[in-house]
Amino acid sequence: MSCSKQPTHFQILMLLQWPLSYLAIFWVFQPLLIYLLFTSLWPLPALYFAWLFLDWKTPEQGGRRSTWVRNWPVWTHIRDYFPITILKTKDLPPEHNYIMGVHPHGILTFGAFCNFCTEATGFSKIFPGITPHLATLSWFFKIPFVREYLMAKGVCSVSQPTIDYLLSHGPGNLVGIVVGGVGEALQSVPNTTNLILQKHKGFVRTALQHGAHLVPTFTFGETEVYEQVIFPENSWMYKFQNYFRHCVGFYFCVFYGQGFSQGTIGLLPYPLPIVTVVGEPLPLPHIEKPSQEIVDKYHALYMDALHKLFEQHKVQFGSSKTQELAFL
Repeated sequence: MSCSKQPTHFQILMLLQWPLSYLAIFWVFQPLLIYLLFTSLWPLPALYFAWLFLDWKTPEQGGRRSTWVRNWPVWTHIRDYFPITILKTKDLPPEHNYIMGVHPHGILTFGAFCNFCTEATGFSKIFPGITPHLATLSWFFKIPFVREYLMAKGVCSVSQPTIDYLLSHGPGNLVGIVVGGVGEALQSVPNTTNLILQKHKGFVRTALQHGAHLVPTFTFGETEVYEQVIFPENSWMYKFQNYFRHCVGFYFCVFYGQGFSQGTIGLLPYPLPIVTVVGEPLPLPHIEKPSQEIVDKYHALYMDALHKLFEQHKVQFGSSKTQELAFL
């Protein structure tokens, strides 16, 4: 895949700071905290660990979002690199709570991050009165400093207690769930639209239990910004990916994009447009103990709404007329 657009040095720095910041926290700040416990500066990490103990349940109780962090100028540079945009098809009335299905996962989920974890694309102005929370792996919130950073952007744990808490408060809370989960990352290949959704019905059950509306979304271009090496299921590398997933919670994907100069291979994503289309909310009844038949009914309605959303916008945002949305 080739692309004529060249990123600026500042955009390169901003894109790389995302994964590099996590590496720095894992391999620098956390060992440093432990080291400081055995020096004359021990009160500093001791105070933080005391704070961590007292604040342990905050991620499960709405978090601690920061308007200042969500409006950092850095997010606009990431937005403009691709660029990333959001398209509203219907209003989301603030008198309801919502579960939003985020599709597809992609490699690094750039679209959902920029649209729902920052104000770079103007979410609060487009959907006034709605407070977005993008759900991610629970164990991120057990890591010092990572948890503070994620909560500041409005990211929440994908655990059931967290989602129940948010949907029990409000109104106007929106919980975004990447329904395909980390397994869908292995499906992230350019010119494909494979979603792991057929058997993933827990989000529908939760919505019914709270009477929350379901909102289908599809991010066009998310799977186009990286190439991925797909390994046969009987290969040792595929087995290693599954072992890695079992140990740390996500897959070790082998992917590549462009380098710092045109025509080279590297880890920068291809600067191709990413558009998140937010569909019409699907009202659900409030049923505390929904039967499997009811869950199946609304799951089918959700898949139908998502399929129609894809079909209505696929040609406009770069897919071919013949490209089909596949539910796995």
